Amino acid sequence: MNVGCIGAGSWGTTLAIHLAELGHNVQLWAWDAEQRRRLSAERENRAYLPGIPFPATLHVVDSLADAASASVVLIATPTQFIRATFSTLPPSALDGRIIVSASKGIEQGSLLRISELLAETHGVTADQFVCFSGPSHAEEVSRKIPTLIVSASQSQHSAATVRDLFTTDSLRVYSSTDLVGVELGGALKNPIALCAGIIDGLGFGDNTKAALITRALAEMTRIGTALGADPQTFSGLSGLGDLVVTCFSRHSRNRYVGEQIGKGRNLQEIIAEMQMVAEGVTTTASAYQLAERHGIELPIINEVHHILFEAKDPRIATRRLMTRETKGEV
Repeated sequence: MNVGCIGAGSWGTTLAIHLAELGHNVQLWAWDAEQRRRLSAERENRAYLPGIPFPATLHVVDSLADAASASVVLIATPTQFIRATFSTLPPSALDGRIIVSASKGIEQGSLLRISELLAETHGVTADQFVCFSGPSHAEEVSRKIPTLIVSASQSQHSAATVRDLFTTDSLRVYSSTDLVGVELGGALKNPIALCAGIIDGLGFGDNTKAALITRALAEMTRIGTALGADPQTFSGLSGLGDLVVTCFSRHSRNRYVGEQIGKGRNLQEIIAEMQMVAEGVTTTASAYQLAERHGIELPIINEVHHILFEAKDPRIATRRLMTRETKGEV
């Protein structure tokens, strides 16, 4: 198949290489012209995946329109840049194509999921759109470490097409028709990963992190159900699976940001020194606003919002969570 990959960070490059190694014709596009030049000349992404060469069927292209003209268009750019990136394409540019989003987030301001964003800007239908999500750090997928992901679309055909396109003996893909749940699972786990990092930075233990994951999963399910998702989805790969890996892994950018905050560092200072984007910061703001809009109780999300945007002391936030009114678990 002809596949266009929009975004050449670690995840976009990993997936582009993965598909090219399977013999598909892949056109990889990066936002920055200098980055495109280096990728084309060096035939590897030395900034994010040094030592992993590009297969012959992976082509770096200078035109976004060329990548977007493929039969399958893979999006791997930070959520907050998707609208601006696609604004240069005419509204009909994505007609008739399968759009696969490997990005995880909720747009600030509009509070739209990525499927909703592209429906608004380019008329992408729910049957065209596929969310590709799960516990999948690029650093491990690129090394062929066994990984499981879920491919979700309202169209069983589109979900199965993408499932079969990516599946290999090191990357197993399941399909789902709960697009809302899979999109939200991938997005909402990032603020929780920030909390997990704060736990590490404060020097708390495994008990605390296990409690965080368990109660955070309840919050993710609560907001997901309110927005039309199947609650069972949050016990799957894009929910519990992604939540566990991003809360514990040394590869997790969001966990790292939280850890630095727990150690007393300033958020803006941490972000300024990072090469990659931590989606959890903007998703925290969006999730907080969604909860207010729909009247959903999200104690953990609320406290991480206060820590990030109101400079609340993480220890005080922890105490606030620990001393809430007692109640039944379910």
